[in-house]
Amino acid sequence: MPKALIVIDAQVDFCPGGRLAVEGGDQIMGPVNDLMADYDAVVLTQDWHPEDHSSFADNHDGAEPFSTVDMPYGPQVLWPRHCVIGSPGAAFHPVLAVDVADMILRKGYRPDIDSYSAFFENDHKTRTGLEGYLRERGLLELDFVGLAHDFCVAWSAIDAAKLGFTVSVIEEATRAIDLNGSRASAQENMRAAGVTLK
Repeated sequence: MPKALIVIDAQVDFCPGGRLAVEGGDQIMGPVNDLMADYDAVVLTQDWHPEDHSSFADNHDGAEPFSTVDMPYGPQVLWPRHCVIGSPGAAFHPVLAVDVADMILRKGYRPDIDSYSAFFENDHKTRTGLEGYLRERGLLELDFVGLAHDFCVAWSAIDAAKLGFTVSVIEEATRAIDLNGSRASAQENMRAAGVTLK
């Protein structure tokens, strides 16, 4: 069965020195590049937020980063401003082999809704189009890597499993934010959804 490697948000702002740095995020870039040759397709996702994005803590009066607010689609973590459209932090990490990618999918560009998953916005209804692309190409087996393990990687993998893909996460090629135990919770949720953790 043709396989795709889905590389989630391997961007400057999620690496050390970035605005929403994931500890060790830069350490996965070489291993991710090494994996690419083993797949029939490589898809990169790119967090791509407008300045006025509703998930930015500084767009809410008095809100602290990493606090939670209720949005029409459910609870939303408020993040430090990151991956603003066209900013240096939104760029892919310079070590990442971007030219190998078959597709680059930008997400999170709608101001009023965040987008962790590569398949749906956080309302779990608005589709990104990735499912159709993969099915059109017969890519039904998916391996996920990237940043961050416990948010965008986990949400993407769970959605892929729910959509009927065969899904694995290569954990050594991910890093987690681990906000209040979110890494262990994400692992539990992924396994419950039928995701294989490698």
